[in-house]
Amino acid sequence: MTGPRLVRPATLDAALAVLAEEPDARCLAGGATLVAMMNAGLAEPGVLVALDGIAELRGITVADDGRVRIGAMTRHRETAADMRLAGGHAVVRQAASVIANAVVRNMGTMGGSIAFFDPAADYPPALVAADAEIELASAAATRRLAAREFFVDWYTTAIEPGEMVTAIHLPPAGTQPSIYRKHARTSGDYAIASLALVLDGAGARVAVGACGPVPLRSDAAEAVLAGRLADHDAVAEAAALLAAAADPVDDVRGSADYRRRLIPRLLQAAISELLDTREAA
Repeated sequence: MTGPRLVRPATLDAALAVLAEEPDARCLAGGATLVAMMNAGLAEPGVLVALDGIAELRGITVADDGRVRIGAMTRHRETAADMRLAGGHAVVRQAASVIANAVVRNMGTMGGSIAFFDPAADYPPALVAADAEIELASAAATRRLAAREFFVDWYTTAIEPGEMVTAIHLPPAGTQPSIYRKHARTSGDYAIASLALVLDGAGARVAVGACGPVPLRSDAAEAVLAGRLADHDAVAEAAALLAAAADPVDDVRGSADYRRRLIPRLLQAAISELLDTREAA
């Protein structure tokens, strides 16, 4: 039995042309997830489109107005080390810094990670809390989706046949701090529960990971926190709303009940740390 045919396009247009012509083609970014799936017989692509030679998919650029573009082939280690991702963007940098281990961070890419969406992965809640947009391209068109809409269901995204993730866009962020925290069995493991929090004016944007099919944001919880971040009762009420809205499962890392119990602790700790950071600035 022969393996998939490997194609190494030099341009994005060439890669998109292959995806348009080959229905069973799959993009090869860092390869950690896809190769593991192939080894387990869970993926059998006829064509692998290696993206490592496409310069326009790499790197982080910061516009004068504070908008950030992260190319899909940007490695986790590059994102984790880029101190321009500060203030409200720091949540993304922090998420990158705790992915797996140094080997995976050297190899893995943001585009590959979110395309092979695992609800317990680190980027999804961070990108949702940061109000990121995901750029998708095909041979016919380019479109952008809010991260909140990109993650659709368990291991499912809004990527259509013939499309690939080309970039992640972050809106301008102020100087108010942000934070990503996760609870895991051991350093580098997938989260049992995670939380990304971005201070936004007098309130906060909060996204919970690993506690349902997609990162959880609750408009009701964020409304409770508006103007009341230092109010312990408000934080407890918001945490209860988040826990009630969560839809976790029992698995080898923890029970659904345990995950719900972690949400209030993660929220309280994150808010306390960020308020201390803001006061010290």
